[in-house]
Amino acid sequence: MDRKFARRNGLCRLDKLHSYYSDLNLCCDGGDKWCINFDLSGDWRKGQEKNRKFDFHIVLCGGSFLPVTVLLEAFLPGILKALNTPIETYDMAYSYLAIYILGYLAVYLYLYFTAVLRSFGNSMFQAVAMLVSTILNGILDPIFIHFIGFHGAAIATLLSQVICLLFMLIYLKKKKLFAFKISAFDKNEVLPLIQKAIPSVIQQSIPAISTTFLTALVSTYSVTAIAAYGVTGKLETILFYPAMALNMVLTTIIGQCVGGARYDRAKDYLKCALGYGCGLLVILSVLVVGLSKQLSGLFVKSDDVAAIVGTYFLIVSIGYILNTVTNCCLGALNGMGKPSKSMFLMIFYYIVVRMPLAYLLSYLGFGLNGIWVAVLVSHVVASVAAGISGTITFKKRASTT
Repeated sequence: MDRKFARRNGLCRLDKLHSYYSDLNLCCDGGDKWCINFDLSGDWRKGQEKNRKFDFHIVLCGGSFLPVTVLLEAFLPGILKALNTPIETYDMAYSYLAIYILGYLAVYLYLYFTAVLRSFGNSMFQAVAMLVSTILNGILDPIFIHFIGFHGAAIATLLSQVICLLFMLIYLKKKKLFAFKISAFDKNEVLPLIQKAIPSVIQQSIPAISTTFLTALVSTYSVTAIAAYGVTGKLETILFYPAMALNMVLTTIIGQCVGGARYDRAKDYLKCALGYGCGLLVILSVLVVGLSKQLSGLFVKSDDVAAIVGTYFLIVSIGYILNTVTNCCLGALNGMGKPSKSMFLMIFYYIVVRMPLAYLLSYLGFGLNGIWVAVLVSHVVASVAAGISGTITFKKRASTT
């Protein structure tokens, strides 16, 4: 499906808007942090209280997707224009995303329930369900594209997302982790939930803002540059996902350690994650950086695109290892109940450092390489800031117990 997009020069636009929208899905990660805070409250295992909390949270969070979905559908033309979408790819991008956005409910609820399962220590089902959904999407894509056309890919994606959610609901019903009663909604719980969730929501949405800004900046150069940036986004998932997984795991496990006042264990888990995570990223970075030009050919058959992709990864390279350090430290901060610190750190190096520096270097004539350097600098600053903040927070929490 990606190759089909690329041949029609639509890959870059679809990738970037898809990335922008997908980051909105990560907003429900605030539910993940809320679950961990709830786990430490002492009422987690008490059946009646647990059900009441879940009933309330599902009603509130499940209803919040509606205005977001409506706004995305309503402002989709404006978003595409803001991204400088070429006229020749505008209809294609719009037809795909108008359908894809409808799957937001399924994705949101699925990610929420996976956060619930992780708080119970179950992360395996999420991996299995995602694998099944990915395989199903891969099978349905060529079939729907062949018989329906380009937007058939969006329909296939929407269908696989709904099926993935159904798997989750069946699993939850079988395990009987909690019961749902809409009458349990308690408006007095709204403010505490918002206070805990909003920092994480903003934290997970900031990368989307940065990506959108850089996309608009890259689009001022050429279609080839946009296509290359779209390819880098695809390949970067190989390097970003391990770090994101460590972030989520550390948020859960350090939250449990802190709840039990076991800061020694929390430090051990953090050190272990940093060691294995950085080691893995060294291997993956060497592979992706070394083979980036060849890998770009899987998406776009262009020597010019391959050259830009190769230069991008050569410049950023070590930044992916530093990003792992950053994610581990942010996961630790979230687990210690400090999502606001993580939020301000992300605002600092994404909004304050990366975006202005990218614009400045581009304006001063350094071209695309200037933008790539800004990305690397932001990774360096992020790892240093997150490391210092995490160390200070650990010492303060340990000294108060």
